[in-house]
This record gives sequence, C-alpha cells and structure tokens, in this order.
Amino acid sequence: MTNYQVLVTGGTGFLGTHVIAQLLTSGYDVRTTVRDLEREGELRGALSRAGVHGDMHLTLLRADLSDDAGWSDAVAGTRYVVHVASPFPPAMPDSDDDVIRPAREGALRVLRASRDAGVERVVMTSSFAAVGYGHPPTDEEFDERTWTNVEAPLSAYIRSKAIAERAAWDFMDAEGSELELAVVNPVGIFGPPLTVDLSASVGLAHQMITAMPAVPRLATTVVDVRDAADLHLRAMTNPAAAGERFLASTGEPLSFQEVAAVLRAAVGHEPVKLPILPDEVVTEAAKTDPGMAGMVGELGKVRRVSSNKARSILGWEPRSNTEALQATARALKDLGAVK
Repeated sequence: MTNYQVLVTGGTGFLGTHVIAQLLTSGYDVRTTVRDLEREGELRGALSRAGVHGDMHLTLLRADLSDDAGWSDAVAGTRYVVHVASPFPPAMPDSDDDVIRPAREGALRVLRASRDAGVERVVMTSSFAAVGYGHPPTDEEFDERTWTNVEAPLSAYIRSKAIAERAAWDFMDAEGSELELAVVNPVGIFGPPLTVDLSASVGLAHQMITAMPAVPRLATTVVDVRDAADLHLRAMTNPAAAGERFLASTGEPLSFQEVAAVLRAAVGHEPVKLPILPDEVVTEAAKTDPGMAGMVGELGKVRRVSSNKARSILGWEPRSNTEALQATARALKDLGAVK
C-alpha cells in the first residue's frame, strides 16, 4: 500500500467512480466528497462492478462546492486532490451565471483549501469545452495551447468550463504558494457506466440506441472513461505534469451517425445506420426545445483534437474510440438500461 491519502471530489459521478476504483486498486487511501452521504451504498455498488470489493480504504465526507463547510476536514492530511466535481445543468439555466459561478467558485474553494492544508498537487478535471470553442472552422488539430473564446455565443456550460479553468490558473499564479496544479481536458467521455445515474454523454449513447429515429449532423471526439481516469492518476504523480494541462482524446472525430452505428451494432439493434436529421428540422425544433438550441451552432462542425502531449509526457495509451463506444453499449445492456 502507498499509505498516501487522496481526496476525490464528486466521487459518485461517472468519472469519479472510475478514478476512485483505480486509486484503490493502486493502493491509495481515498476520501471522497459527496453532497448526500446516503449515496454510499450506490458508490460501493459501483466500485464492486469495477472489481473493487469490500474495500475499507475509502471514506465518504459531506461537502458541497457552493459552501466552505467541510472542505478543511476533507483535505486535511491528504497528499493529492483530484477535483472531478463540477455542476452540469440538467436543463437550460435561467442565467449563465447559475452555471458559471458555481463552477468557478467551486474550483477556487477546492484550491484554496488544498493550499491551506499543504496538499502537494491538485489534478482538476476541466474539459475540451475550455479549449476548442468560439473559433473559426479549421482543419488543424486543437492542442493544449488553445483556449475557448468565452466572448463567442456559447452555451453556459461551455463558458463555465473555460472560465473555471482560467480562474484556477490565475489563482495558482497569484496565491498558489507551494501547491501544484495539473489539469485534464477530456473530450466526450464514453465507456462503461458503473451506475444507472447516467452522465450526459452516456445518456446520449443510451438515446442513440433506444430512442433516436434519426441523428443531427453533428460530430464528436471520444475518450473512454477508464482512460480518462488513468490520465488523472498519471497527472497526479508524474513530476512533469505540474503546471500543465492535458487533452484526453482518442482518434479521429466521429459523426453522430457513426457513433450510433457502433453503439447499436454492439448490442444487436437494427437499423444500425440511422438517417440524418435535416438541419432545418433541428433549427425549427430549437425554437421551442432548449436541448436542441445548443445544437444549431454546431451543425456540420468537426473538431480534431491532439492527445500527443499526454502520450509523450505521461506515457498515456488510450483505447480506441470504437472500443470505448462498444464498452458503453455493453455496459448499458448489463445495467438493464438497454434491452
């Protein structure tokens, strides 16, 4: 055992459960913050599905990103903090600030508590949303040097990721003291969910398998949740990761039509190839459906993403995008979410 204590925020989420599973398997003592301690049974069930059974090296503490209470206790005595938790709006917010403020203030709250407790390094989960939006179309690959243009007309969620990450780096420059920061910027995270509380990306996969008769003319890049978790652990301990951000992406972008085909084939659903939803239908639906509104500006856009930095500096070797999508579909079937 390492005997090092690691705090993981947002431990009941899609990525958080996989981060905890890998930390426990690697011999770390783990604390995780949750808003509701009654979810402990759900978390331990998720870990069991990941092959971690009856582990006594996990402690749950209550803490909320919107409140200072509990954070000093949560970080006390920990060597590393993996800050995964971030608000994701289930519906269109009344105001962009309803999403941006909690993301920014939550990140700063975790960094401030970590610095004060003498934590060695924080690994923060950001997103490709903080990298590749608000720019003219390009055939070039996006890498870690690029930042999303938050002045562009973007969704509150996308702006929140860029603003929260910028605030984290600004904090480090101004008052980080001896604390180190590394940031992981995943693209669309797929792979096997460990609970039926589905993330946005896995929820999309579920809809593509079970409910969508057609798909809009959109594209996405993919990373497997197990590989995203692995990259967090690498960024946590590798000396070269301090002060760096790392894109987590696998392979070339896939159209929604291609994504749906891989998912449906993995569980034997027909037809495998879904038709394309005409752009004008999406545009018309967006007038009354907030969920469709965010799609209009993305129609036909394809963004290529480089993960060379994570591969070369941290030795990261992710699964293929096809493997990630197949694992998503099969796990949904195993959970009973797909017949």
